[in-house]
Amino acid sequence: MTRFESVAEAIGGTPLIRLTKTGLRPRIYVKPEWYNPGGSVKDRAALSMLRAAEADGLLRPGGTVVETTSGNTGIGLALYAAHLGYRSVIFTSSSISKEKRDLLVAHGAELRLVDAFVPKSHPDSLKSVAERFVASTPGAWLANQYDNPANPAAHVASTGPEIWADTEGAVTHFVATVGTGGTISGTGRYLKGISGGRVRVIGADPATSSYSGGDGSQKFIEGAGHFVHPLADEDVWPQSLDLSVIDAYESVTDAEAIATIRDVARSEGLLAGGSSGVALTAAFRLAATLTEEDTVVVLLPDSGRAYLSTYYNDDWLLANGFRAESGAVVGDLAAPLRAVGRTRTGASAARELASVIAGDEPVAVLYGRPLPNAAPHHADIAGWTTAARLAEADTAGAAAVATGVRLGAGEPVAAAAARAASLDPDWQVALVLDQGRVSGLVTRARLNAHRVATSGATAAILAPKVATH
Repeated sequence: MTRFESVAEAIGGTPLIRLTKTGLRPRIYVKPEWYNPGGSVKDRAALSMLRAAEADGLLRPGGTVVETTSGNTGIGLALYAAHLGYRSVIFTSSSISKEKRDLLVAHGAELRLVDAFVPKSHPDSLKSVAERFVASTPGAWLANQYDNPANPAAHVASTGPEIWADTEGAVTHFVATVGTGGTISGTGRYLKGISGGRVRVIGADPATSSYSGGDGSQKFIEGAGHFVHPLADEDVWPQSLDLSVIDAYESVTDAEAIATIRDVARSEGLLAGGSSGVALTAAFRLAATLTEEDTVVVLLPDSGRAYLSTYYNDDWLLANGFRAESGAVVGDLAAPLRAVGRTRTGASAARELASVIAGDEPVAVLYGRPLPNAAPHHADIAGWTTAARLAEADTAGAAAVATGVRLGAGEPVAAAAARAASLDPDWQVALVLDQGRVSGLVTRARLNAHRVATSGATAAILAPKVATH
């Protein structure tokens, strides 16, 4: 039996588990990082950054650990801050899974939710709010995982050596997602160094991530990839990312990643998180090109236990367009997406639309990012308007009406209408999501008209006969 004298000593030493149901020729091993005490690969970086801050005198007894995070780094920092006697304050968004928020609080973190949709340089951004808190709080230290050299250093010291030892030097390919860049950079650097450059490092990346050439728009997979705010002046990449380590990228859609982890849970018995789905999908594509002589190691950042309310929840999948039910669904009634830029002159946009749609049909208003070849993420949409409203406004942005209602293209019409009303009793136009992207718009009037038409027909069939005497 292995014995540790503290929770900090229990970090690392996660196993390699061979996948046996893939039908692919190479040996494929996964490294499930949920075996760490905090449940993710970020435990390694969290303790490494804390220890480095202590050694550098940046974090002293009674100090406060602060971080901006999508969850896992915050959980690791909160756990080890509690163990080491520090206060922890974590800044994050309410869009992260409920399970992650609950875990942060369970470890004693003070959770500060910041949902202002603005670029990082804006005073109301997550980063700016956290920096102001640190500046005004004596003894506070910002971990800054994106630019902290102790992040990749943790993987040079532990993750890389573990993989090399546990494969007895047979690893030929290492696959990991790219978020802050610390995991893939540190692990890849070690493996390339010890193998004389023989090991190839593959970056698994969400399809929209700017790392692998995507448009930088948001995605549903937490923790992986690089988002660029549509109003940002520049795309700043983290200093933790060493581009020279990565040999190639594989782009993976949200839908592909979700489908993969759900399949692996049922076929291999491994319940993995969303970013693991990105890594696994990329690894399976890679393995299809390899032989029996190859050994692929795939790092799985965290467990699916943190996403039971999202990727493994059928209702969530339905609401976000990743699943469809039979019968009349929202997508059948939605108008195809038409969009104008927020800064577009209202009159010119109205004239352009007049030839293709009626004046009262809804039109999406986009933030600064041009409409991508693929359908946009809902975060790219500032609101909706109509050609008639545009004609009376200086800009499309001035004519925009915000909407917080999103419906899945595969949702049954009646259920979707009821859910929309529960979200916003006064809603008029909803975004329609297909595979997590906005494919169209639907009006309340359109849904209600369909419900009335179908309920009337149904009532005529099902109404009991009235007895006559």
